[in-house]
Amino acid sequence: MTYFGFLAQFIAIPLALIIGLTLYDVAYRKRSLPDRLHGLPAWLVLAAHVVVALAYTTPWDNYLVATRVWWYDPQLVTGVTIGWVPIEEYTFFVLQTLLTGLWLLWLARRLPPTDVPLRPWPRWISASVTILIWLASVVGLLSGWKPGTYLTIQLAWALPPIIFQLAFGADILWRYCGLILLTLLPATLYLGATDAVAIGAGTWTIDPAQSLGIYLGGVLPLEEFTFFLVTNTLVAFGMTLVLARESQARTPRMLREWIARISRE
Repeated sequence: MTYFGFLAQFIAIPLALIIGLTLYDVAYRKRSLPDRLHGLPAWLVLAAHVVVALAYTTPWDNYLVATRVWWYDPQLVTGVTIGWVPIEEYTFFVLQTLLTGLWLLWLARRLPPTDVPLRPWPRWISASVTILIWLASVVGLLSGWKPGTYLTIQLAWALPPIIFQLAFGADILWRYCGLILLTLLPATLYLGATDAVAIGAGTWTIDPAQSLGIYLGGVLPLEEFTFFLVTNTLVAFGMTLVLARESQARTPRMLREWIARISRE
């Protein structure tokens, strides 16, 4: 299976489906996001997350390929690379963000937020626990623990922005816990299952010497499931926080004024 063949079969088709459902919602059903999720235009928030996903993931993924944590079959890609990574991989970053982001927006038009009170303690507790996990991953990485290389690199890379998201608004995220959970579970399980298909087809390979050797369902490396979980979490947390009006009170005044101006336009 070529990499672009994988993208066409398993990512482009569901993405086209969710785009069609979104257009039907907006144009025919006249469904809109709840008023509490109108902090910024949804299309702008989604586009910004695509840009951030590309910028943040590119150096990390290039390092993984350069150090042979994972590699791709050169016969199954076009041969066009940027750095060490094939163009198909960059395409996947964009498509995954669009797929998860549009799925969240589709759900958000149907799931009302809860009215749990906003409290500071969920923010500090969740951020503190995540910091401890991040520190443990950094120690594991620096210790030279080879089987843990892929997992510790993932956590060291992905957890800092998640820590920021939790410290900023874990209590806000809890108000939208149903939306976030129903975004993360199907997206992560689906992408993990398709990833297992691609690994089985030899499209890409995870270095067994630099991974734990734990396979979910006997096929999917634990690290690959973790990758989809943390990247989908970054998208779901980020989009929810930017869209939520509750976040505006915690942003600097100049940024609030800019958000208000963009929203009016």
